[in-house]
Amino acid sequence: MQFCDECGSMMRTEGDTWVCRSCANEEPRDSQAEAAMTTQDGQQDGGAPAVADSTQNSTETMQEPCPADNCDSDRAYYEMMPKPGGSYEVRLFTCVECGHKWRES
Repeated sequence: MQFCDECGSMMRTEGDTWVCRSCANEEPRDSQAEAAMTTQDGQQDGGAPAVADSTQNSTETMQEPCPADNCDSDRAYYEMMPKPGGSYEVRLFTCVECGHKWRES
């Protein structure tokens, strides 16, 4: 993929020339530079990104009974997260004893 030096738009190939889709700027193609470009096939998937746990090292707890079957704890860490696409927040809990996670229903 090549970007125009004049306007920054993506360019397309026409024979031995790169042509800008927006301003019609033309640049000669360079076979060595094109061979060095990373294609989608050459990209590597590093897996899912790590998700930060905002309850880690948190001291904010509240009285909330753990719904896990084998836990009798009545304290949980909590955080407020915006609901995607919504106009309100949802409260997420993590049990201080067993680490079970749930959300306020």
